[in-house]
Amino acid sequence: MPGQLPRLTKRREFLRVAGRGRKSARPSLVLQALPQPEGSLRLGFTATKKIGNAVIRNRAKRRLREAARLTLAEAPPAGWDLVLIARDGTGTRAWSKLLSDLRGALRQAGVLAE
Repeated sequence: MPGQLPRLTKRREFLRVAGRGRKSARPSLVLQALPQPEGSLRLGFTATKKIGNAVIRNRAKRRLREAARLTLAEAPPAGWDLVLIARDGTGTRAWSKLLSDLRGALRQAGVLAE
């Protein structure tokens, strides 16, 4: 099983990706992607209070983390900062559809090859 991927942790890193990065929306998530010429892949996860209470937000972020780990850990694309934002359907969407949404968003943003 692949391990944990490097994370974005500071607010300014999230804001930089949101301001300058590419965006791709799907029913269960929003992806923001910013290419970085040097460095490895880094991930950030967020869920706003609009989607529900702490239990619902944490479940959504856990599902996003696992989906990202399964999708990206085997061959992580170098040089990207990615932010995954949970939506209302993230916590309840079928697992296969969540993975499909993530792969589609990554392809649309240019992170993964077609």
